[in-house]
Amino acid sequence: MSTNIYELLAFVLLSGLILGSALLVVTLKNLVHSVLWLIVTFVGVAGIFLMLNADFVAAVQVLVYAGAVCIMIVFGVMLVQRTDMANSNPVNWRFKIAAPMAGGMFMVVALLTAKARWAAPGQAVPAQTVQNLAPILLHDFVIPFEVAAVLLTVALTGALVLVKEVKSHGDRS
Repeated sequence: MSTNIYELLAFVLLSGLILGSALLVVTLKNLVHSVLWLIVTFVGVAGIFLMLNADFVAAVQVLVYAGAVCIMIVFGVMLVQRTDMANSNPVNWRFKIAAPMAGGMFMVVALLTAKARWAAPGQAVPAQTVQNLAPILLHDFVIPFEVAAVLLTVALTGALVLVKEVKSHGDRS
C-alpha cells in the first residue's frame, strides 16, 4: 500500500473519532462524561493537525483545549456540587429542531466538499514551524500575548470566586 492510502486511512479514522466523540458530547446526559468526550474530540483534532505537519498547533490544541479548558469545566462542575450529576445535561425540546438542522448542514457541507476543486499550494510546509512562530509571539506580539494570559487568569479567578460564593451561601442572593 502507498503512503497516501495510509494517510487517507488515518484521516478517515481520526474524522470518525472526532465526529463520534463530538456527537457523544452533545447527547450524553452526564456532564462529566460529556467533558471527557470533549477531550477525545480535541485530541482527535490535534491528530489532524499532526497530519498537516502543524506540530506546534497540535501541541497547543492538546495543552490548552484538552488540558486547561476541559479541566476548568470539570472543576466548575465539581465546585457547584449538583445533587443529581447523572442528569446534569438534559435534552430539551430544541434537540428535535437542532438534530435535523445539523444533519442537513452536514449534508450540504459534504456535497459542497465533494464538488469542490482542490488546488495544491505552490509551497511546501516548512519543516520547523515552532522556530518561525516563537519570534512572532514573543517579540512582535508580546504585549497581546501577555494581555491574553492576564485576561485568562483574571477570568479563571473571577469564576472561582463566584462559584465559591454560591457554594458557601447555598444560593445566589
